Amino acid sequence: MVRCIRTTGLAVIATMVAGCAGTGAGASTPVKPAAGRANEAATTAVVSPSATPTTRASSGVESVLAGMSVEDKVGQLFMPVLYGPAANAASGENQARFGVDTPAKVVAKYRPGGVILFPWAGNVKDVRQLVALTNGLQKASPDIPLLLGADQENGKVSRLAPLVTDIPGASVIGSTGDPSLARRAAKVTGTELRALGINLDFAPVADVNINPRNPVIGTRAYGSDPKKVAPMVAAAVQGFHDAGIASTAKHFPGHGDTNVDSHTGLPVIQHSLSQWTRLDAPPFAAAIGEDIDAIMSAHVVMPKLDPSGDPATLSKPILTGLLRQKLGFDGVVSTDALDMAGVRKKYGDGQVAVRAIQAGVDLLLMPPNFPKAYQAVLAAVKSGKISTARLDQSVRRLLKLKAARGLLSKAPVADPAVAERTLRSAEHRKVAQLIAERARRS
Repeated sequence: MVRCIRTTGLAVIATMVAGCAGTGAGASTPVKPAAGRANEAATTAVVSPSATPTTRASSGVESVLAGMSVEDKVGQLFMPVLYGPAANAASGENQARFGVDTPAKVVAKYRPGGVILFPWAGNVKDVRQLVALTNGLQKASPDIPLLLGADQENGKVSRLAPLVTDIPGASVIGSTGDPSLARRAAKVTGTELRALGINLDFAPVADVNINPRNPVIGTRAYGSDPKKVAPMVAAAVQGFHDAGIASTAKHFPGHGDTNVDSHTGLPVIQHSLSQWTRLDAPPFAAAIGEDIDAIMSAHVVMPKLDPSGDPATLSKPILTGLLRQKLGFDGVVSTDALDMAGVRKKYGDGQVAVRAIQAGVDLLLMPPNFPKAYQAVLAAVKSGKISTARLDQSVRRLLKLKAARGLLSKAPVADPAVAERTLRSAEHRKVAQLIAERARRS
């Protein structure tokens, strides 16, 4: 059965997502451990042969954590954009933003936890180029492999088009009413990303698109009914795990009832706690039930959940109170892009990073001024504003994610020939066609 809820304090949400146990491919059989967990033991720690995989993974994480400097740990919190088509390709953008000219030199200088890839940064040209880039980035981080992320939702947000199979977007999949198709779609996408050397997808969208005038979510969501969206999200998480990559549910606590785009402004959503529990929370609870690797915060203000006026990305009552304590999530919390206007209106780029960590964030995505954000967090740790225990908490979560996906001790090397056979394969195109046909008939 699908494990929709972990904690006992969510009776209302449990009721909302109870139906997801009977949906999706393989729903009648027990959920298997996510792909990659068998590799959690691959660490440098000495562990008893009789230890369980979980014990061995934990020992490996603690061993790596113990060997990290404060600077190493702060670097792990960041996932910047790096510029250029190859790890050793010089770029004026890198020089201006990081003080060194190639992606490999940035990784060596700051030791970030990961890198996110975009066409507009010159990262995505063709299959062989992208495989060489991901392999080169991993080679530049020999001590702790990188999370290499992409924003590949399919449909409206498809950063790797036209390299990957053109899978219909979430709203089309949602219209079929069949969560098994969400699982198959995510498996196709995840398999193709993994073949390219990408190990983290910033998908699925777990927002419930309640507001038809929503300018930023819309067709990116599976639908407008939380009872129908929740099982779709749960199935998509299963699909990404079938493919052996990490996935991210977004945008917590819910971006579905806005008429402002958080890229350019700061949306305010007036949902009460009971409304949030009924309308916004079920898909996130369903994702947590499927051991989602990460959850991305939203740059939205929910004054009835936190009266401070801060966006959720900087809100401890929302990220720690609701997400951590009420929903029981102990995976990685990522910010949405920190270069978006919705999170930059109230504080400077350095303080935004510090406040996000204080609120409960683990991964700082796309800071607009990386050195400033990095130095601000480092200074906050050294002054005690962010405690060593709090820093270790986030780094430990990031290392556990890497261990769960077989990335802690050694990054896999992508094979360009395998990638060319995998991407847009006949089998994958058939899945896309099936979804389109089922949507037309529904």
